[in-house]
Amino acid sequence: MLRTIVEAHQLEKSIGDRRLFAIPLLRIAERDRIGIVGRNGAGKTTLLRLLAGTIRADGGTVETGASRSLLPQLKPDADGLSGGETAAKAIDEALARDADVLFADEPTMHLDARRIAKLEAQLDRYRGAVVVVSHDRAFLDRTCGRIWALEDESVQEYKGNYSDYLVQKQAEKERQQAAYEAYIDKRMQLEQAVHLKERKASKMMKPPSRMSTSESRLYKTEHGKKQKDVHRVIRSIETRLAKLERVDKPKEPPTVRMDIPGAELLRGKQLIVANRAEASAGGRTLWREATFRISAGEKVALIGPNGSGKSTLLRQLLHEDGGFRLGANVKPGYFSQNLDILRPDRTVLANVLETSVHSEPLVRNVLARLLFRQDDVFKAVADLSGGERVKAAFAKVFLGDMNVLILDEPTTFLDLPTVEALEELLMQYEGTLLFVSHDRRFVDRVASRILSIEGDRVVSFDGGWEAYEAAKRTARPNDVSRRSAEEELMRTETRLAEVMGKLGMQPPPAEAEALDAAFRELVAERNRLRGQLGGK
Repeated sequence: MLRTIVEAHQLEKSIGDRRLFAIPLLRIAERDRIGIVGRNGAGKTTLLRLLAGTIRADGGTVETGASRSLLPQLKPDADGLSGGETAAKAIDEALARDADVLFADEPTMHLDARRIAKLEAQLDRYRGAVVVVSHDRAFLDRTCGRIWALEDESVQEYKGNYSDYLVQKQAEKERQQAAYEAYIDKRMQLEQAVHLKERKASKMMKPPSRMSTSESRLYKTEHGKKQKDVHRVIRSIETRLAKLERVDKPKEPPTVRMDIPGAELLRGKQLIVANRAEASAGGRTLWREATFRISAGEKVALIGPNGSGKSTLLRQLLHEDGGFRLGANVKPGYFSQNLDILRPDRTVLANVLETSVHSEPLVRNVLARLLFRQDDVFKAVADLSGGERVKAAFAKVFLGDMNVLILDEPTTFLDLPTVEALEELLMQYEGTLLFVSHDRRFVDRVASRILSIEGDRVVSFDGGWEAYEAAKRTARPNDVSRRSAEEELMRTETRLAEVMGKLGMQPPPAEAEALDAAFRELVAERNRLRGQLGGK
């Protein structure tokens, strides 16, 4: 049995007068792989920092003799590096510290698929325990053996990865549905019994019309006692009814059926056309000779490494520049992380209604599907969290006068319940969709086709992420050799980061000399592999 290395008791934390959580007990064992999930604002980052020892709890204790390292969500800026490069550098430095427990907050943010795969391999080899907060479900599936769900101000633990957690949550929902139906049946049974007894009691005091006055008085006296017995039974049933434990019905998202503006004019047409399109940046070709078509009703994911030109492709498409053309009657709706389409002084509902071509009930249904519940729609945009603003901006685009939806990283800053709600909404959407995302599970569930930027080419593949990955694994020999070189580059970069980390700790002279020699060899190997891969 693995030894417990961190143990927390009666852990409490509040922000102002709002309690985030009160958790009786948490344990982290050697080699544990734990994922923390929950809504934005539930306290996931706060819990991670408490366990890592960087902040103090309002109550309770964290007991450990283990070394701990925290990889924060907001990485320090590094001169001249992109967001992905900065994140990769911070990850390599955190792993090089080789702590007994690594606490990582959204480690996959800003990473492309290749770098996420590298991180997964690094964590698999990591000798210590790992506790992560992540919105990347595929990452949680591949790295975690336990899930801590932070909800209702406490933590519920589930065995297995994120997919196992979802299965268990669905089973809980089904048990709640069965309990709710049993509760309704029992309540109706008791209410019917009360109703029948009350009718019986009311009839007891009515003597037959043929009786004389004296007989009627005698009848009422005799039946009055029986009526009291019936009323006693009624009170007993009502007591049982009052004590019946209430079971709430599981919540189901409202159905959304929306008309696509001009849908009848688009049916069967090619709505997005790329003909030998090309783009460059900083004197470097991003992609060239890009030729593809997107027809009405298709849902297409655009994927590729960081810096490959995905956002550039969307922008050129929108402006019909450099070989792109939009079909007749196309009304594109564009969503990006630029949220200036929202008016901060107005409510969520007012912002969306301002440009919506749909009815207010449908607008409210979409907002409910995006987890804006009840009075949430009357919050001013200025008072929303970052994730809530993203949802409001998406709703404004989604419900506007458009029939082709173009999304640039729509899941960034969203918690997992919202990502899954957005996913369901887009799966039901009957219009045309082109989106950029690094979220592999989101791509797999929503897209029926993938456009992949590979080198300086845009390659089309029919199918979702899992099918795309399977096809890559069975690629031609020359593709296999390239992939092997990419994997070797990944391993070399990992070893190089480890050596750099040890050199930064000022080792003894003899060890430093050996590390310096290893550093030079690894740099030469990295440069050789990069050259083999065309400067990648």
